[in-house]
Amino acid sequence: MARARKGERPMNKLLLTPEETAQVMGIGRTKVYELLRRGVIDSVQIGFSRRVPVAALHEYLDRLRRREAEEGGSAAASGSDVTTRR
Repeated sequence: MARARKGERPMNKLLLTPEETAQVMGIGRTKVYELLRRGVIDSVQIGFSRRVPVAALHEYLDRLRRREAEEGGSAAASGSDVTTRR
């Protein structure tokens, strides 16, 4: 994430840009924007900027894991879209 200057400790970001979100999740930027538009991943608006709370990513991944466990992993095995709705 953010690079620390010499002698400073690295700062853990609380909010990520959609591009950083894509990089962290290992998915494309277009997919991130789709998930944000559908409300699958929570985000906040600051001025004209859209930001994704790191906590929202953890919540999203927890939902994916729960759903996969409930379905016995069939969604991942079938290659279907693993997004969830709220």
